[in-house]
Amino acid sequence: MRIIVWGINYSPELTGIGPFNAGLCDYLAERGHQVEMVTTFSYYPWWKKAAADRGQLFRTDKIGEIPVHRCWHYVPGRATTLRRIWHEFSFVFTSWVRVLFLARPDIYLVVSPPLLLGPFASIMARIKRRRYIFHVQDLQPDAAVGLNMVNPGAFTRWLYRLEGWAYRDASLVSGISDAMIRAFTRKGVPEAKRYLFPNWLRRAGHNADYLPPSNDRDTVSRAFRAKYNVPSDAFLASYSGNLGRKQGLETLVVAAALLKKSALDSTANGVVIILVGDGVMRQTLGEQIASRNLTQSVRLMPLLADQEYQAMLVASDLCLVTQAPGTGQYFLPSKLLSVLSAGAAVLSVADRDSELALAVDEGQFGVNVVPGDPVALAEALSDLAQNPSSLERMRLHTRWVGRFSASKVLGEFERRLHEIA
Repeated sequence: MRIIVWGINYSPELTGIGPFNAGLCDYLAERGHQVEMVTTFSYYPWWKKAAADRGQLFRTDKIGEIPVHRCWHYVPGRATTLRRIWHEFSFVFTSWVRVLFLARPDIYLVVSPPLLLGPFASIMARIKRRRYIFHVQDLQPDAAVGLNMVNPGAFTRWLYRLEGWAYRDASLVSGISDAMIRAFTRKGVPEAKRYLFPNWLRRAGHNADYLPPSNDRDTVSRAFRAKYNVPSDAFLASYSGNLGRKQGLETLVVAAALLKKSALDSTANGVVIILVGDGVMRQTLGEQIASRNLTQSVRLMPLLADQEYQAMLVASDLCLVTQAPGTGQYFLPSKLLSVLSAGAAVLSVADRDSELALAVDEGQFGVNVVPGDPVALAEALSDLAQNPSSLERMRLHTRWVGRFSASKVLGEFERRLHEIA
């Protein structure tokens, strides 16, 4: 098949949707399909383009076997609601023009967000007389309302109409969680068009399932802690990913301050929290850490290369997966998969009815704390730091993640692509 994958995120972005778009393209190409990617000049999670990409309208790169057609789009210095709308619309428009002049594929695979890509793909599919699949990584209207980014009214009704248009004309509407599939049902998507296509276990640059970096976990752990000046007997809790508003990491900083001031933290060298990544909240978090005099117990670090990231997971006593209130109802954070694949116990911060909290409850590989409660979060960190046997029991349950193997998830999706094309 000849397939055009059309989405705003791609390599060399290391977090979020980009690595999954890249992994999907690589997998399909390895299976003998002719695959092209239409995307932007990379910007995420830094919210800025590389110097060499600025001012370019179109460019085609070759990454592995994949031609990557990059299209100009606006990247705001500060991502307000209006600026985000222009950010997404600029990509949708320039990429639509680029797709118009590409040879007709057997099928278009459209990745949302941005939501507006769906209606534009519908128009393109009619012009080219081809079908499109609409793959949803985030239910944007629901998320925007849940985060109070927009108020219910004429604008949200318009967003839902765009969403209905995208679903109506697509040959398949796929989502990454059971909650999304239930949402599609409520939104009127017929059962024959609904498809669960979850994110999968991955390694950077590979489609193979995640493997720990070494059988000698103690050696890897000691080396990582020595390199980053983490005491060998400290309780290390790590977070890696986007440092954005949806993650609610400010509560974690407050919890660390409570641990420092109270008798909760009774480990030899205390609880050390490392926050790895970049995003719109990085500067704010740094200021909060400094103002509370937490620079030794809460460390801000840039995104790590794949091998270093794997070493961090091995060195961590506990891995953190956090969400702000109202953000996690429809998706399971992809970072959870790599954490569990490394055999790490999880402390999640999520609404009780979120996909993340439900997965933690089902899998028994961690504990969950509701967002916005730094006292409960501090107590959970303290309890886990003082109960290694509980952590060990949680680690035994991390095999739950095997259901997300790349070969299973991508193999089943490829078969569905054949049926539709």
